[in-house]
Amino acid sequence: MSDDQTPPESVAHPRGIRSYVLRTGRTTTGQAKAIETLGPQYLVPYQPQPVDLSTLFGRDAPTVLEIGFGMGEATAHIAGVLPGKNFLCCEVHTPGVGALLKRIGDQGLTNIRIVQHDAVEVLEHMLVPGSLAGVHIFFPDPWHKARHNKRRLVQPPFVAKLVTRLAPGGYVHCATDWQPYAEQMLEVLSAEPALKNTASGYAEKPAYRPLTKFENRGVRLGHGVWDVVFEKR
Repeated sequence: MSDDQTPPESVAHPRGIRSYVLRTGRTTTGQAKAIETLGPQYLVPYQPQPVDLSTLFGRDAPTVLEIGFGMGEATAHIAGVLPGKNFLCCEVHTPGVGALLKRIGDQGLTNIRIVQHDAVEVLEHMLVPGSLAGVHIFFPDPWHKARHNKRRLVQPPFVAKLVTRLAPGGYVHCATDWQPYAEQMLEVLSAEPALKNTASGYAEKPAYRPLTKFENRGVRLGHGVWDVVFEKR
């Protein structure tokens, strides 16, 4: 979607903000096959009421919510290096869902569940207070034009809702390659009284987050990447 197009308004909290930008993409044969064969096990239908995470994953373990995983490269890597955690992952785009399901099958991962729905509504309706050990928001749409900055996901009302779903000591990890958005992330998270920064400013990239192909290309071109990691008090 171009910056000049306006997505439909969300009915979720906060009004007017979605966790994604509508775009088109072709689902490959491999992705479609993964959806058909692995979808019944790993796809979770959206429901407007709380879900029991231990039942969903078949075990009691700390659960991390990932908001927008793209093609799932980083998600699959993180789930592989952190097998003791559950990952509830939200993505609306079918090719990305199929790509992550294919990675799940190829890598034998069992600690991922996918909700193909807007993460703002998943957070609002499916997750109870204190149920999350962490939240990952990696490379959300930056909405480059100043007049569209209000559409960015990381804003005070959303963060205020998000922290209610975190258990004490739970964390929020955001990453972006757009410096003005990184500055906004740092400002918004710093202003939330329930959170404390784990660094003096921007954080070192946590070891669990890999450098994706997209990010490596940006680094080669001289683009910066900023991580911010905050914990709930």
